[in-house]
Amino acid sequence: MEISENKVRSIVEDVVSRVISQQGQLDNALNFSKPIPPKEIGVFDDLEQATLAAKTAYEEFKAYSVSDRNRIIESIRNNCRKHVEILARMAVDETSFGRYEDKINKNNLVIDKTPGTEDLISKSYSGDQGLVLWERGPFGVIGSITPCTNPTETIICNGIGMIAGGNSVIFCPHPLAKNVSVYCISVINEAIVNAGGPRNLMVTLRNPSIETAQSLMTHKLIKLLVVTGGPDVVKKAMTSGKKVIGAGPGNPPVVVDETANIIKAGRDIVLGASIDNNIICTAEKEVFVVASVADELKKQMCHNGAYEVKSYNLKKLEQLVLLENKGHRRHSVVNKKWVGKDAAVILKEIGIEVDSSIRLIICEVPEEHAFVWSELLMPVMAIVRVPDVDRAIALAVEAEHGFGHTASMFSQNIEKITKMSKLINTSIFVTNGPTYSGLGLGGEGYTSFTIASPTGEGLTSAKNFTRERRITMVNTMRMV
Repeated sequence: MEISENKVRSIVEDVVSRVISQQGQLDNALNFSKPIPPKEIGVFDDLEQATLAAKTAYEEFKAYSVSDRNRIIESIRNNCRKHVEILARMAVDETSFGRYEDKINKNNLVIDKTPGTEDLISKSYSGDQGLVLWERGPFGVIGSITPCTNPTETIICNGIGMIAGGNSVIFCPHPLAKNVSVYCISVINEAIVNAGGPRNLMVTLRNPSIETAQSLMTHKLIKLLVVTGGPDVVKKAMTSGKKVIGAGPGNPPVVVDETANIIKAGRDIVLGASIDNNIICTAEKEVFVVASVADELKKQMCHNGAYEVKSYNLKKLEQLVLLENKGHRRHSVVNKKWVGKDAAVILKEIGIEVDSSIRLIICEVPEEHAFVWSELLMPVMAIVRVPDVDRAIALAVEAEHGFGHTASMFSQNIEKITKMSKLINTSIFVTNGPTYSGLGLGGEGYTSFTIASPTGEGLTSAKNFTRERRITMVNTMRMV
């Protein structure tokens, strides 16, 4: 059967027209689902202007009820949900740290599981001489210094908690994450204003620096400092003369004994240590495993996305990720070029090609090796073989450096779990699961990305961003 040239042309035009129409519908659908970027709200070039704006917003916010705060917080959660993918992509692109899909999960975690005003529990006591009432009141303007490793997670988490407490806040983000931080704060401010809240309840600087962070610490209008970062910035904040909530470093050890479910341990350690390429301070950093189950543990880890670097390539790996090996049981100088990079990227640099299913590099090393004693913040994990669980616990306590941050253990021996939990004395202690369970991801409890071990608050929440106030009513309100 012959088809005329005109008929062929007609068929082709019809097909092309349908394809274009369908593509247009798809483009419209995609554009419709994509959130509109927020206008910059609360972004200033000058610290003094930013602080005064936050102070003005706080004075206005004083008149708002707890119900108003709840409405504002719900608006923040809803608006942030629309932008999680953009925030994740911006964070990876700007900082070059971590994994896009993991950042989406982390952002959703803080949006959903950061406590609001329900964390502010009032107490009362009555006696023959009347009634005493304790309530949680705001500090005022809070200064918050945030890291480049978890920039949006920290801002969302702190922001919700601080607003729940009735405060305003000025954020000073790490310069490496300034653009994504500005975007995140604008998203939150947009939600606040749309819910009827004050403009500039959260503010930030367009070009933050070490100098502006130091000025923030000593500013007369700042009543509380919340610092999430390395030991140096926390120490500096503690000299400010202000109340400080300080979240310092960690080097979370894992102990695996002969009673553990090794299949589960292998899977969970890889999941925990590889999340966002290990840039979370709570993520597992080194493993101490009883010798009788060490080989099986490594086997299970490799079945679940780990790659073992053998001794002949270990020196190459050391030279790549360490700028300076400071020797016996000391924290070495880490090459920041490899912080937060994918395992496959690191392995390729030492001549090993793997696919993207490899999330973690493991290497068996002696207990004095630099990888054991250094917070690498990359998917490289030291495995140390030990004779028994007591030796494993002792080494874990030592390798944690007394930071009091995070530790974990895989065991069915309640006595040994109890022993380690007491000796390690960390803010977070997880048994038989990945350490991110301690943040409420796949575990019970609320989430926080400011783990204040140096100053003792642990996982911070709204109550930590408030002052306790006591009201005494003498010889009244005693009803019985």
